[in-house]
Amino acid sequence: MPGEIARRSAPKAPDGKTTAPRPRMEIGWREDIGLPDLGIGRLKAKIDTGARTSAIHAEDQVTFDREGQRWVAFTVPHAVPSRVEAPILDEREIKNTSGRPERRIVIRTTLVLGTRRWHIDLSLADRAEMTFDIILGRTAIRKRRILVNPGRSFLAGPPGKSAAETRSSA
Repeated sequence: MPGEIARRSAPKAPDGKTTAPRPRMEIGWREDIGLPDLGIGRLKAKIDTGARTSAIHAEDQVTFDREGQRWVAFTVPHAVPSRVEAPILDEREIKNTSGRPERRIVIRTTLVLGTRRWHIDLSLADRAEMTFDIILGRTAIRKRRILVNPGRSFLAGPPGKSAAETRSSA
């Protein structure tokens, strides 16, 4: 009927029953995140919905082979540990902050944001002139039922804990 809004049907569980959608998560324009596959427990990230791709500041990149797969070792200056290794997912042309394409190594890793965790693709970039070592672009948060509040910060709580858990332990 004209003027009606199309509604998506609710997701189905394996038994065919309708399941309730996961509640929306509100996050701020900057959040503490974790990258457990890299051993990084906490890192301040900028949420950048204007950027398509997520990027992490990676210095001293060295590629090598491990058991028939290409890997990269790199340093993230403000992370603990600062020297990390990951398998290479891809190499892509990605536009930098000036809009110029540059060839970057891309890795896939687990992101922890509040109590939620999922895999994201991260390009390795030179972010030395930027305030944040990592930005989360829109593809990292798309289809995750996340709302970004540009006027707030650190709404998700520390990685692995909800903001409510953090407030109740204070």
